[in-house]
Amino acid sequence: QVQPVESGGGSVQTGGSLRLSCTAPGYTSNNCVMAWYRQAAGKERELVSLITLSGVIKYVESVKGRFTISEDQAKDEVYLQMNSLKPEDTAMYFCHACARYWGQGTQVTVSS
Repeated sequence: QVQPVESGGGSVQTGGSLRLSCTAPGYTSNNCVMAWYRQAAGKERELVSLITLSGVIKYVESVKGRFTISEDQAKDEVYLQMNSLKPEDTAMYFCHACARYWGQGTQVTVSS
């Protein structure tokens, strides 16, 4: 079992930056795809970005050019650097490991 744990959320103003971290021991040895999802109040959970061990990276259109996913395979950690944040980025952000395991989420709030 791979249990992801997120950290790094918080409150920022429009245009600010945050870096989310996800620690997921074992994801590299299990050859897992790692992903970040978010869920805003009253909305469905959506895929924000994903990364594979072979280096395939994808982003939802709304964050392209502003968010960057990366990983440190030696540490079994995945990151989401979020720049130029907008109020519509406000959501609970979840790390998703191996297309199966969810973290508890970390709140990101962007004020105008």
